[in-house]
Parts: sequence; C-alpha cells; structure tokens
Amino acid sequence: MIEQIFTYFTIEILYMWINLGVLPFWLTLIFFPQSYLSRFFVTSIFPFIILSGVYIFILYKSFLIGYDFDGNFNLYLGLNELSRLFEDSLYLMIFWTHFIAINLFVGGWIVKDSQKFSINKILLAIPLIITYLIGPLGIFIYWIIRIFYAKRINLYE
Repeated sequence: MIEQIFTYFTIEILYMWINLGVLPFWLTLIFFPQSYLSRFFVTSIFPFIILSGVYIFILYKSFLIGYDFDGNFNLYLGLNELSRLFEDSLYLMIFWTHFIAINLFVGGWIVKDSQKFSINKILLAIPLIITYLIGPLGIFIYWIIRIFYAKRINLYE
C-alpha cells in the first residue's frame, strides 16, 4: 500500500495537489477573515503541518534518487547557478512548496494584524489576493492600507 501511495505522488501530482490544496485556505482568508474557520484552520499551524509533510516527502524522494543537496549552496554563486538549480524538477518543487507556505503564512499574518485595526474585509481582500499572487507587493499594499487605519507609520512592529 505504501508503495502505491509513493508511486502515485509524482512531482506533477504533488504540484497539482499543492496548488489546489492551498486554494481553500486563501478563499477562507479572503471571504471569511474574521471567522472561526479562518482562525482555527488557516491562521493556525494546521496548513503548515500539511505543507511541511509535503516538503519532507519531496526531500525524502530527492534523497532516494541521490540528489546532490550540497549543490544547492551554489545558488549563491550567481544567477547562472540559480537557473541551473531550477532545471531540476525536485528543486523546483521544494522552492514552490516554500513559496506557497511563506505566502500563506503572510496572508494569515495580514488577517491577524488587520483585526487589531478593524480594517474593512473588502479592502483587506485586495492585499490578500496580491499576496497570493505576488507576495511582497501584497505586503506592501497592506502596509499602505494599515498606515491609514492605524494613523501612524511604524516600521518595526
């Protein structure tokens, strides 16, 4: 049975499941940011336990085929080395899982932080959607909105 599961979860299937699996979390953040469901499932550790499991599975699969983990440090040597790393589908999946987890974490943080300032959930949807698609730009747009609701600029909170 474990072998059937192992052969079913190819990199392409994992990619599809990660992309589809994260959508309910984002939809909950966007449409029901103050709900109990959002607080319990999305802004808790729950989605990160799932994504960590996927991450560990990809690392395990990489280990089994003899992936050169030391070669990952070459990404700091230049842009050419980084593009060489992205040619490997396992490294690309590790990166993608990392990207999805961080963006979801930031989306959860935006929702939690917005509740301190009672930011309108319709206005909050804009930076959440942009964070889902283009992480850092969404955080910046949220920060701009937050300035107007908090009526102060705080660079370190």
